[in-house]
Amino acid sequence: MNASKALKSFNFLYFAMLSLFIPFLPLYLDEQQISSSRIGLIVGTGGIVTLIAQPLWGMISDRLRTITKVMLLLLIFASVTGYFLYDSSSYPMLVLFAMLVYFFVMPMDPLTESLNFRVAEHTGVSYGSFRTYGALGYAVMSLITGYVMSRLGTHSLAWLFGGTGIVSFIICLFLPDAPASGKPLTLSSLRSFLGSRQTLLFLILVLISSIPARMNDTFLGVQIAALGGNAELLGQAWFLAAGSEIVVFALSFWWLRAGRELITISIAGAFYCLRFFLSAWITDPHGLAYLQVLQLLTFPVFYSAAIQYLYRIVPEEWRATGQTVLALLFFGISGIVASYIGGVLFDRLGGQNVYMIISAMSLAGTLFGLFLYRTYGSTGGSTGQTQGSQQQ
Repeated sequence: MNASKALKSFNFLYFAMLSLFIPFLPLYLDEQQISSSRIGLIVGTGGIVTLIAQPLWGMISDRLRTITKVMLLLLIFASVTGYFLYDSSSYPMLVLFAMLVYFFVMPMDPLTESLNFRVAEHTGVSYGSFRTYGALGYAVMSLITGYVMSRLGTHSLAWLFGGTGIVSFIICLFLPDAPASGKPLTLSSLRSFLGSRQTLLFLILVLISSIPARMNDTFLGVQIAALGGNAELLGQAWFLAAGSEIVVFALSFWWLRAGRELITISIAGAFYCLRFFLSAWITDPHGLAYLQVLQLLTFPVFYSAAIQYLYRIVPEEWRATGQTVLALLFFGISGIVASYIGGVLFDRLGGQNVYMIISAMSLAGTLFGLFLYRTYGSTGGSTGQTQGSQQQ
């Protein structure tokens, strides 16, 4: 199989598997009669597991100088534990297998993104051409999962997850490995990267902006159900959200410019604010589902710009670990805060008030991003070649 086609196919399948986990786990737990607070506890604890697992597997990948071999191992365990997660009904088993899936599935996200960027850098193909297939996989599987879950029952997710994991493993065998860095790994280079004031402020920006996004990701299904919707409608919502990302990633070579990342992130934050403010006032589940098309202007814009900015300031030999740090903030630490606090807030304040709160948080992130842009402008590190220059 052609290396480029294999990587695009793997993006499709891995993000399809991710769509079976992130948006549908809370709804699956809700249908097992688990309260919002306990759902938040499970997802939040999964964030803690992610906090440990992502840097662990990222460091292993950097030290062994391989991404694909690490992902093959993760896929084996992810497929097995994911099957048993969606085949379980008791609370203890749900907690156990959910934690195992977090440990094996979530570390593959930064590794996949790192592979996308490194192969794009090595071949001269844009990052977006690979990531587009991930958005397509997430969208298609979200739609399929919603219909399957409504017609065949919640436990049908076990076969979907396990089967997708097995096919992903087969495709992973044909993936090109990431080109090895020519520079040796040193703790001093990592210390220099993390010790930079500019880097720390950027990571704070990512954290502030990602907490509202993760709270919406976690409790969107619960809110749709509270408004009278079902799994099928949630599948349609995520189909619209992920499907809208396709054009953004596909055209990233055109709109994503080196030196403009911070202002781009701020613009995405403003649309996050608008999206969540509108969500607070929608009382029809279909309206809330259709509103997810605003994903077009939020997540793919924010995350693509954040990755490119990170690659401009991280030392080349620590790129996989740097990618892990970014994913750790967006999907790990922010997920912990969003899930623990969000579960309690949903139980006590209701969905409308929660969406008003996260809209205000997104506004704060937007203002902070503008402050950083005014402070640093288009400056960035010189440790890595910019993706923007590769795409021109």
